[in-house]
Amino acid sequence: MGWRSGCCKVLAIVAILLPCVLGKEYVVGDEHGWSINFDYQAWAQGKLFFVGDSLIFNYQQERHNVFKVNGTAFKECTPPANVPPLTTGSDRIQLKSAGKKWYICGIGFHCTAGQRLAITVLDKGAGVPSPSPSPRLLPTPPASLPTNSTNAPPPAPSTATKAAVSVFLMVFTILLAGIL
Repeated sequence: MGWRSGCCKVLAIVAILLPCVLGKEYVVGDEHGWSINFDYQAWAQGKLFFVGDSLIFNYQQERHNVFKVNGTAFKECTPPANVPPLTTGSDRIQLKSAGKKWYICGIGFHCTAGQRLAITVLDKGAGVPSPSPSPRLLPTPPASLPTNSTNAPPPAPSTATKAAVSVFLMVFTILLAGIL
């Protein structure tokens, strides 16, 4: 009985820590989903996408689709001729490599109506990019103005945190293998 209880606790800990290592899921457009009349660049702003994260495109089948395109096709809103679109209505794209990524809807004028997304994917070991300095054009607002911190994205886990979790899971797995 004690052995099973210990295994259950171990599995619960692994289940809690595993998402920290595997990657984050982003529902594109959040509750708005993948549709026209939405600013996907504003949605992506402030988010950090890493290799291993996933994008989930939710939309009505037959009304929209998803094409992964290059930068030129993104600017021109032209889907690739020889590549079939994703059409499930709940398409999951795992971000497997670092760099710029572009996605568009290829139906009608949806892309030109704003149904397109451009993001930059960072390596898991990459630090958080520092913002480039820009001149101050507006005065700093007074401290008495309310701020809305509930919409601010949570800070990304540091490289050290991710490395520590990875080492912990590795040691934990070795110890677990010794128990079983």
